[in-house]
Amino acid sequence: MNKPRKVCITGGSRGIGKAIAHQFRVDGYEVWAPTRQELDFGEPDQVRAFLTAHPLDVDILIHSAGINILSSLEEMTLDNWRQMIDTNLSSAMLLIQGAVPHMAMGGWGRIVTISSIYSILTRAGRGAYGASKAGLNSLTRTAALEYADRGILVNAVCPGFVDTDLTRQNNTPNRICEITASIPLGRLAIESEIAEVVSFLCSDRNTYMTGQTLVVDGGFSLQ
Repeated sequence: MNKPRKVCITGGSRGIGKAIAHQFRVDGYEVWAPTRQELDFGEPDQVRAFLTAHPLDVDILIHSAGINILSSLEEMTLDNWRQMIDTNLSSAMLLIQGAVPHMAMGGWGRIVTISSIYSILTRAGRGAYGASKAGLNSLTRTAALEYADRGILVNAVCPGFVDTDLTRQNNTPNRICEITASIPLGRLAIESEIAEVVSFLCSDRNTYMTGQTLVVDGGFSLQ
């Protein structure tokens, strides 16, 4: 009997990341989801040290950890800017560097980054968040190009509005109603719907899709 594939999922303790971790456990994968207490993605030096002590000997990497500090550009502090760039983007680069050697050795690997609809669209207060996620899309494309000949497929998933604690934290109830009305499908996504997309991208069913940015937003970006 073949051993189950190993997957590392960051941000796996809540929201979309938690739903992804659950889906992979149901699918029979061996899941490792380091907690925020174990690993602070806002501190690149800590990420680097953690990876030295805990090599990423995994077949699949999913980077779902992220933060979204709302601020206008006028009021944005450099500390908050750096925190979002380091957490959402720099940590992804370090994790990819850490995961690729083991994947390349086996000639098979899957990497998925969880980006955002705000990497493509924007609204006030999302300057740093959008920049970090747009950078994540670009990083994903470059990784897909550089690692294709090693059997590693790399893709980004851009959720729209998902019914998570973070969405409700950053939007008033009235705003949630407005957002829902603006989505052609007439509702927010549920976390498991994003997890299903990630599950496909990381499976043997996906044999040819790499370097893509998949928007999962119920049609929101069509308007």
